[in-house]
Amino acid sequence: MEPLGLEERNLLSVAYKNVVGARRSSLRTLAGLEKRERERQQAGDETADQRLIWLASYRSRIEDELEEVCTDILGLIDSRLIPANPGLRAQQEQEDPESQVFYQKMRADYFRYLAELRNVKSIGEGAPAANAVAYRAEASYKAASELAQTGLPPTHPIRLGLALNYAVFLHEVLGQSPEACERAKQAIDDAIAELDCAASLDAASYRDSTLIMQLLRDNLTLWAEDRGAG
Repeated sequence: MEPLGLEERNLLSVAYKNVVGARRSSLRTLAGLEKRERERQQAGDETADQRLIWLASYRSRIEDELEEVCTDILGLIDSRLIPANPGLRAQQEQEDPESQVFYQKMRADYFRYLAELRNVKSIGEGAPAANAVAYRAEASYKAASELAQTGLPPTHPIRLGLALNYAVFLHEVLGQSPEACERAKQAIDDAIAELDCAASLDAASYRDSTLIMQLLRDNLTLWAEDRGAG
């Protein structure tokens, strides 16, 4: 298979992101509805029982769809976009580090969605199947981060987006708030230290980079407050 061009790569990413994003949003909405119905049930509303059954059935269907889509894109990434042969993978990482960081980040993100779906709180706890996807998410985030360190400037939107998502994974999936804060702060500090790199970005990339840096700052502030409150 020929390597994907920039536009093809972005179309692939957006297509799956939209499908998965809609289902993740649905699950968040359903969680709120189920919470409300449980409160009504506890207050003595007998009709809440049936609504909870309907909501659970619909949630199960959305979860199955989300898992199917994540499994589909992960299979595509592993079979077509990240070479299994170590030598060929090293060659592509050297020739086109941006694409390989992008694909490793995608791979990590979709394993993260599976981990969230299975409600993993730390690698050392929970069902073996749930732990497996968390391990694979972290392995891909680490691989992407190591390549980004040498292959992309600190202000590159893909490198910043990777740092953002990795930090979110550490905080929300593994419950490692100190590590999440450290990673977010390091990404911000590295980008600020090399602001001259931003001058080489086009307008769209510059806009993306500044937006991601703000998201990193917002998360860092929120997580630091959470740690202080705890």
